[in-house]
Amino acid sequence: MISPVISNKTRVFEIFAVVITASGKFIFMDWLNWRFPFISAAIIFWIIYIIYRSRKQPAILKYWGFRTDNFRSVIKMLLPFAIFALITCVAVGIYRNTIIVSWHIIPILLLYPLWGVIQQYLLIALTTGNLQDLQQQKFNKGIIIFFAAILFAIVHYPFTWLIIGTFFLATIYGWVYWKERNLYVLGLFHGWLGGIFYYTVLGRDPFAEVFGKLFG
Repeated sequence: MISPVISNKTRVFEIFAVVITASGKFIFMDWLNWRFPFISAAIIFWIIYIIYRSRKQPAILKYWGFRTDNFRSVIKMLLPFAIFALITCVAVGIYRNTIIVSWHIIPILLLYPLWGVIQQYLLIALTTGNLQDLQQQKFNKGIIIFFAAILFAIVHYPFTWLIIGTFFLATIYGWVYWKERNLYVLGLFHGWLGGIFYYTVLGRDPFAEVFGKLFG
C-alpha cells in the first residue's frame, strides 16, 4: 500500500508515544492498580488522536488498517490459527486446572475487542508500520515484527504464560498485517483470543480485575 506523506518526525513521535503508553501500564495498572482508569484514558486519547490525524489526512485511516474491504479475506487468513489457539488454550487450561467458568466472559468478549483494536493500532500500525516506512531508513521485515513482538511481550511482564502467548500472537498478527492491513479483524481476534486465554490458561477473571471496584 502506498504510504501517505508522513514526516519522519511524526513517525518517531508516534513510536515514542506508544512507548510512553506501554510504560504507563506498569505504573497505572501494575503498581497503582488503576486498570479501568488507565485503559479508559488510553482508549479515549488514541481515539482522539486517530480522529485528529484522519481529518488532516483522510487517506491515513486505510493506510493504518481501518478498513473493511478486505475483512473476509483477513478472517480467512486468521481463522485456522484462531481455531488452533482456541484448542490449545482449552487443553492447557484443563492440564493446569485453571479454567474459570463465569458469565463475566460475555462482557469481556464484547468489550475487549475495542481495547484489542487500540492495542493493535499501537503495536502494529504505529510501531511496525512507522518503522517500515521511515524515510531513508529500511529495516528488515522480520526484524521489525520480532521487535514489535518483544515489545508486546515485555508489556505483559511478569506473567510468564502471558508473555509467551502475546509474543506468539504479536508475531502472527505482524505477519498478517504485512500482507493485509486490517486492524478491525486483528483487534477482534485479539480481544476474543485474549479473553479466552485469561479464562483458560491464566485462570484469571479480567472482568473482575478491571470492573471489580465499580460493581463490587
